[in-house]
Amino acid sequence: MGERKGVNKYYPPDWRPEMGSINAYHGTHALRERARKLHMGILIIRFEMPYNIWCDGCKNHIGMGVRYNAEKKKVGMYYSTPVYQFRFKCHLCPNYIEMKTDPGNLDYIIVSGARRQERRWDPTENEQVVPEDKGVSKKLATDAMFKLEHGEKDTSKSKEAAPVIEKLHDFRERWRDDYAANRLLRDQLRSAKKDMKEKNAKDAALLSKSSLSIKLLPETEEDSKTASLLRLNPTQTPEERQKAVRHQIDSRPIFGSSSRAGTLNAFSPSTSSGTANKQSESVLTAINRSNLGITVKPKENDSSPLQPKAPLAMSSLCAYGSSSDESV
Repeated sequence: MGERKGVNKYYPPDWRPEMGSINAYHGTHALRERARKLHMGILIIRFEMPYNIWCDGCKNHIGMGVRYNAEKKKVGMYYSTPVYQFRFKCHLCPNYIEMKTDPGNLDYIIVSGARRQERRWDPTENEQVVPEDKGVSKKLATDAMFKLEHGEKDTSKSKEAAPVIEKLHDFRERWRDDYAANRLLRDQLRSAKKDMKEKNAKDAALLSKSSLSIKLLPETEEDSKTASLLRLNPTQTPEERQKAVRHQIDSRPIFGSSSRAGTLNAFSPSTSSGTANKQSESVLTAINRSNLGITVKPKENDSSPLQPKAPLAMSSLCAYGSSSDESV
């Protein structure tokens, strides 16, 4: 399909080869709107920010990698390499930023509209391995004495670093334990798999209960706090509370000052089922036959047959005579 892009075009019937290309025939450019300033030597391109900068207009930070529609034009030459300048507008304010290439230092220079966030350092200061630049490579290829001196420096550096490398290698061989490392990795994976399985089970139960078919996000600490604030369910259901109140009313004493307190406690909303059971037990122990004035008389069958029966005497609640033991 790619090889047909150059020929798979529509040519109208009145087109002739002497008219030029199809774009010249229609009076357009192949780059369309990007070439609207081509007569001024300006081409519209997509420019990517090479490093972090601060905009001078809005004082906002613009990170590396942000892309803009920029006007590209040639402003000079560095030997045989052209120097290009780019002009684009900040996406946060109407300020325009201009930057140009620096082929000598392989970098970009801010001309106006912004300032660079300095994060440059010498890699050799922290013992980083840096590639050879073009000047050193050219000297190594043409200057034999420089190549010999460069090789001597490399040899001396390798001799200085050899003891440290050997010691690190010995430590690694001494502390190396494939079984322990494998076991630690398997334990971590097993625990992570177990947690994931429990989480999936909880999510599935919640989705089935709510009749939803969406993907749940991981639970956060803020979600737990919000859910704890919404837990306003009472400790007892209304039926249990009503049953406890009725039980207390039925079991409270008829006489005594404790009945009033029991009534107040029975209708209090903070009374629990355990407190109701304790109060009912105390009330039942307080009510007995002696407190109600009930006397149990022995039955006639309980008397022994050897003892003579005492004559029955009629007693009255009120004394009609001078003596209470006088018979009628």
